[in-house]
Amino acid sequence: MPNWGGGAKCGACEKTVYHAEEIQCNGRSFHKTCFLCMACRKALDSTTVAAHESEIYCKTCYGRKYGPKGVGFGQGAGCLSTDTGEHLGLNLQQGSPKPARPSTPTNPSKFAKKIVDVDKCPRCGKSVYAAEKIMGGGKPWHKTCFRCAICGKSLESTNVTDKDGELYCKVCYAKNFGPKGIGFGGLTQVEKKE
Repeated sequence: MPNWGGGAKCGACEKTVYHAEEIQCNGRSFHKTCFLCMACRKALDSTTVAAHESEIYCKTCYGRKYGPKGVGFGQGAGCLSTDTGEHLGLNLQQGSPKPARPSTPTNPSKFAKKIVDVDKCPRCGKSVYAAEKIMGGGKPWHKTCFRCAICGKSLESTNVTDKDGELYCKVCYAKNFGPKGIGFGGLTQVEKKE
């Protein structure tokens, strides 16, 4: 049957969606006001939508419904989620409690490997994670440690130099390790040898 005088049907309310009010996602059209998470009803946009078959969710609800389950898969660092997911249509088994997990890792070498793999900052010796990592001299540094070893000036890729595993600004490097004499390193006179 032809679709007279209108556009596509909304994936949520099944009414006609006209071009001026249309949002497309996963090959389907939606009204701007109908482009909501199917679980929590939060308004969505192109950066927050996660589609699963014909359903649309915010990334949080999508992760709760279709993401990994268990301890350590909460919604933030160190989080143990107590969300049962009932509003998402999840049926968690409420039978006998699961046995307690052993307090020591079952595979210590695997656990130790995870700790060893984290890069260490050459300046402070602490772990450098991806969100705070700056590479300089072939080594990972914290943003706060990425400073000149002599004057303490904050460094960038355009003014950093390295020598023997330490970082310097170009000015301090030139004064301390560059050529000496008139016109070099800030000297105005040639020192006499006695």
